[in-house]
Amino acid sequence: MRTRNIKKQFWLNDEENQKLRKKARVTGLSEADLLRFLINDFLPKEKPSQEFYEAIKQLRAIGNNLNQIAKKANSLNLINEEYYMIETDKLNQFIVQIKAKYLLPEKRKK
Repeated sequence: MRTRNIKKQFWLNDEENQKLRKKARVTGLSEADLLRFLINDFLPKEKPSQEFYEAIKQLRAIGNNLNQIAKKANSLNLINEEYYMIETDKLNQFIVQIKAKYLLPEKRKK
């Protein structure tokens, strides 16, 4: 079922329309999503460059490689599993922090 059941229709001039389109494109959001963020006092961030997504992809690949190494080392009783889990959790938390810093909108300060 649709969670938004109230339709709003309003008019913009050419300049306002161009600004809305540009801001939506820069943030990677639809025009409707951008307006919803702004209404709810969130400031959307610009969509990061492709380099950002490549860096995240590389971090995830490193994490996967660490998992494979750990599984092999664990089967040979050559690894401290507790220490390994702490370090992989740190890597995952780092990825989450990067995403929060560069992707998630910030609540507008009043």
